[in-house]
Amino acid sequence: MNQWQQRERALEILSKEIGYVRKPHGGRLKVALAFPNTYFVGMSNLGFQTMYRLFNAEEDIVCERVFLPPKSELAAQLAAGTPLVTIESQTPVADFDVFAFSVSFEWDYTNVLSMLRLAGVPARAEHRGVRDPLVVIGGAVTFVNPEPLAPFADVIAAGEGEVLVPSLLSAFQAASDRDDLLRRLAAERGFYIPSFYDVRFGEDGTIAAYEPKAGTGAPPVVKKAALKTTEAVDPPATTIFTPETEFGSRFLVEVVRGCANLCRFCWAGYNYLPVRAFPKDRILELAERARPHSNRAGLVSIALCDHPEIEEILTRLAGMGYSISPASLRLDDLTPTIVRLLRGSGERTLTIAPETGSDRLRRVINKTITNDEILSAAEMIFSNGIENLKLYFMIGLPTETDDDLVAIRDLTLQLRDIMLRHARGRGQVGRIVGSVNPLVPKPGTAYQWLAMEDDRSIDRRIKRMRALMAGIDNVYFNIKSERHSFYQALLSLGDRRVAPAIEAAERNGGNWRAAVAEAGVDADFFVFRDRSQDAVLPWDIIDGGMKSGFFRSEYDKALREEWTLPPKRQKDNDRLLPVLQ
Repeated sequence: MNQWQQRERALEILSKEIGYVRKPHGGRLKVALAFPNTYFVGMSNLGFQTMYRLFNAEEDIVCERVFLPPKSELAAQLAAGTPLVTIESQTPVADFDVFAFSVSFEWDYTNVLSMLRLAGVPARAEHRGVRDPLVVIGGAVTFVNPEPLAPFADVIAAGEGEVLVPSLLSAFQAASDRDDLLRRLAAERGFYIPSFYDVRFGEDGTIAAYEPKAGTGAPPVVKKAALKTTEAVDPPATTIFTPETEFGSRFLVEVVRGCANLCRFCWAGYNYLPVRAFPKDRILELAERARPHSNRAGLVSIALCDHPEIEEILTRLAGMGYSISPASLRLDDLTPTIVRLLRGSGERTLTIAPETGSDRLRRVINKTITNDEILSAAEMIFSNGIENLKLYFMIGLPTETDDDLVAIRDLTLQLRDIMLRHARGRGQVGRIVGSVNPLVPKPGTAYQWLAMEDDRSIDRRIKRMRALMAGIDNVYFNIKSERHSFYQALLSLGDRRVAPAIEAAERNGGNWRAAVAEAGVDADFFVFRDRSQDAVLPWDIIDGGMKSGFFRSEYDKALREEWTLPPKRQKDNDRLLPVLQ
């Protein structure tokens, strides 16, 4: 695609959008905001839309969007060397002051490099000059482990955009040159400058220390930037509406940030603490403003029902004429009123995450709900008119046995029986759709020291699950492969030494097996090794707020099959103990 064709494509996109921002470039900090995937995917990402709003809310910043070209055009555009341009003004990205990436998924790491190449910006920070844009990489992955991307970033933005954007602007306005800018950012909370650190390795290949370089002013660790309260800020919400997205013209809004349940495998539960509800009035005001452009609302949250006024929010949204789709629901907070409101708005499917089929294994992972409670909730869900149920399960969990796999099948059959019983009266049978993923131990969780289950073991469990779930009417299970999870684990658990494999995978079109071999990366070292004796973990450079001692305590409790109940469930402990013993 040549530059003229890119311009025509951008103008066609803008003609279908409502809510984009155009500003003159003169006298403003120019930010090219990139989502390292296609427009179709990126414009459905609430974090990306939020960063666009936050940047453009600053009078002294002009922010324009840029996306990865469709796969059918990417190779030709790379070969032709046609400059990557922004949507709003069709300006080459290389002409901007900042090339900022919002990265949510490990699989997009190679796309970051493709977009740098398209923009004519050197992939590695060490090869850039003062005329190149400052490459800032942020997004959900920087909360977890930024190190595989560290060689490609001038700056890693670790934290929440509401705090980071004003600090970035202030540093630019005060800096005398690029080196001064980096030093100023290093002094701000949430900004990690990888080039300011030497990583020292031990003889066994583990990290011995992160050592700040003299004269940089870099701190020993970078503290995550986070809002203390959400009372004075707008909730992240869709601001640009377009039909050309994964979710269509749906109004997405974040209702609650964080989750108090602290499932031991869940990085988001730990890293978005403390739990903060966004103001009900602001949620509803934004929904009212968006209503002329959308009749569907998607409520984004790890723990939707943690909002103290969720029933009123749902009632008011339904009154505006929205059909309402929630994210995965925590069953311990679900009420008949909430289910009826969702069904009344047109929702036919709810999503829940039992994670496993046995109470014993749920105590290991700190999923504080029992099978009896799941079945009771399913009775409430189906009796109030919901027709379909989506389920999330994991395999490869610590202490897992074959009995736990059978328990997934048995629980699913019990849920199916409840669904069928209520379907008979309606004359229409719904379905249960399950998603099963091997556990990838995540940084910043109680399982961060765990080795991932080896390929053969996971493959056996996958085959066992497929056999257990085969031939069950109205039940459909999607079970992820062990190879997919292996390379995801490499990108999740690796350090800077994984970067050459990312470069090789970007060149060869995503063949990770060949990329790892070409780069000489010992993938097994990062994925299948117990890290409990490591002095320093790759992600320790970012202080997410949770202490190592707490994680170790939680891991010990997992092996003892003990729950850590969230405060609001402590009062139920006496009631639950007879069930668990």
